[in-house]
Amino acid sequence: MKAKTLRVLVIEDNRALCANLEALFVRAGFDASFAGDGLAGLAMALEEPFDVVVLDLGLPGLGGLQVCERLRARADRHVPILMLTARDALEDKLQGFGSGADDYLVKPFSGDELVARCLALSHRHLAGQRHVLRIGSLEIDRKCGEVRRDGRRIELHRTSHRILLALAEAWPRTLTRSEIIQRLWGDDPPGSDPLRSHLYLLRQALDRPFDTPMLKTVHGVGFRLEADA
Repeated sequence: MKAKTLRVLVIEDNRALCANLEALFVRAGFDASFAGDGLAGLAMALEEPFDVVVLDLGLPGLGGLQVCERLRARADRHVPILMLTARDALEDKLQGFGSGADDYLVKPFSGDELVARCLALSHRHLAGQRHVLRIGSLEIDRKCGEVRRDGRRIELHRTSHRILLALAEAWPRTLTRSEIIQRLWGDDPPGSDPLRSHLYLLRQALDRPFDTPMLKTVHGVGFRLEADA
């Protein structure tokens, strides 16, 4: 997708910031629309197929977390959401990702970085796709969070589920450790090897009950999913 065709919805109540973002996106060649409160922004996001939603947390009418949760629950396809906020605590970031955000940028920010992140989100193959991802016998319903393999429901710990989703969205590409860690915890990963136990739990649930393992370690690179059919 070229930058000049990118359709961005900005849900932000700060008029001065909106003016700056409008100028920024015009220079980048984006087609930008704006909503000044949460309810209006949610209605616009559900009505039109935007490529990226830039969402403030502190909104009148309906807060950013609630907008994100309702959009995830009601949209018929995945719309990449970048949360834009002054809240920089790890707990705030985790709440944002927990509500369904794809990325998180703290104010003040670089305009070039915002443009780059919007482009990166729009280029992910999940943008605009339906909610169910299928890789071989594996099915992941992003809307309800359900995972099935060979028709059998798989119960996953929240973090293991997020790792699996990241790998499925990147499939067939290999994700490096650093890419997965950044996706899960941003710049504040816990511990010295935060993935080890979660990958073990994911393998136990995803592969152990079946004949063919799907979660592959690419030595010296990272991890990927391999279709079993």
